[in-house]
Amino acid sequence: MKKITIFLALTITFFSCKKEEKKVNQKLNVVTTTTMITDLVKNIGGNLITVEGLMGSGVDPHLYKASEGDVTKLVDADVIFYNGLHLEGKLVEVFEKMGTQNIKTIAVGEVLDKSILIGSDYFASNYDPHIWFNVNNWKQVTLFTIEKLKELDPKNAEAFETNGKAYLEKLNILESNIKATIETLPLDKRILVTAHDAFSYFGKEYAFNVVGLQGLSTATEAGVQDVQKLAAFIIENQVKAIFIETSVPKRTIEALQAAVKSKDHEVIIGGTLYSDALGNPGTIEGTYIGMFEYNVNTIVNALK
Repeated sequence: MKKITIFLALTITFFSCKKEEKKVNQKLNVVTTTTMITDLVKNIGGNLITVEGLMGSGVDPHLYKASEGDVTKLVDADVIFYNGLHLEGKLVEVFEKMGTQNIKTIAVGEVLDKSILIGSDYFASNYDPHIWFNVNNWKQVTLFTIEKLKELDPKNAEAFETNGKAYLEKLNILESNIKATIETLPLDKRILVTAHDAFSYFGKEYAFNVVGLQGLSTATEAGVQDVQKLAAFIIENQVKAIFIETSVPKRTIEALQAAVKSKDHEVIIGGTLYSDALGNPGTIEGTYIGMFEYNVNTIVNALK
């Protein structure tokens, strides 16, 4: 990170001159961190802005490190949208440096009232940053992003407002659909066991008991005792299925399945969930709405 910080300081001087030459009618250049935020900003901005996401499908934001190429993109951006709440842990120093150089950075998670956030000792923010797994949270983030883009690019404010309202209606439909699907699963079967505890907001909103093998951050490793303890929990509660995550190596869940089997019990791997990143671009799961519907269908079908 020291190397990146030094590189950042050098590139700021170079790009400050370049930015002054930017034409007034040029599109707003937006850089985003996670795939969820990239998808959101594209839905609001459409073809009126340029959007470049740093993280792709299957990328773990907890462990993501900025490359020199990333820093160049960040410094050249008109604005940077990121999750905040220390989700992008290893990028925090870079964003702080940007702030001291008057480069616009916006943490979308900061719009949420602290009273609705879930506490966590794993993050410097003291809050669980996986806010997108409650659709109501994402609606608030959407409204916040609409207003920020309007402030940054007033000439396209009306279009951002129109696009944003259309996207909010889609989120309303999403919320209705997933609630209907979840209601088909009895309460006593709503136990969600995954690689790491990214689904706490989901569990709180939709009445699931969520248990993650690695805790809230993938920076922590699951030990043998963690695996054995969770295996005992699965057996005691007769959990039918456990789930892999696309952004976390599957070996931890496979070890858990083996531990359950060693005690003469069976638990299936119910599928792969999207947790810290969306699916591949161009696929249904490559959108926030498609990802959420896919996850809910996978969870409910496996646990029934």
